[in-house]
Amino acid sequence: MTRHDSLRDQLLLIETLLRQHQHWQDDAPHESAFASDQPFCMDTLEPLEWLQWVLIPRMHQLLDSGMPLPKDFAIAPYYEMALDAAHPLRAIILPPLEQLDAFFTSDPH
Repeated sequence: MTRHDSLRDQLLLIETLLRQHQHWQDDAPHESAFASDQPFCMDTLEPLEWLQWVLIPRMHQLLDSGMPLPKDFAIAPYYEMALDAAHPLRAIILPPLEQLDAFFTSDPH
């Protein structure tokens, strides 16, 4: 399995978890929500919305276009802070996000 295949699998796992726990939306937020200049669109999107509408599609675009993948990529620390300890999906979504982060810091090839 190639590195790109592994990344696609990880993205699919995150999407599947969001779907299984009813955090996958059928309708995209208004386009103005994506015009934010804040990291993770934190002023316009909920953290889990950002995964669905920004991270997952952008990663697929990079893979599809053959563009270089990010280096030193880490989103799990943001989600540790952004999702309240009582959030029902926090303990479920953090491990795959940490695995995604490790993917970008492990093998530079």
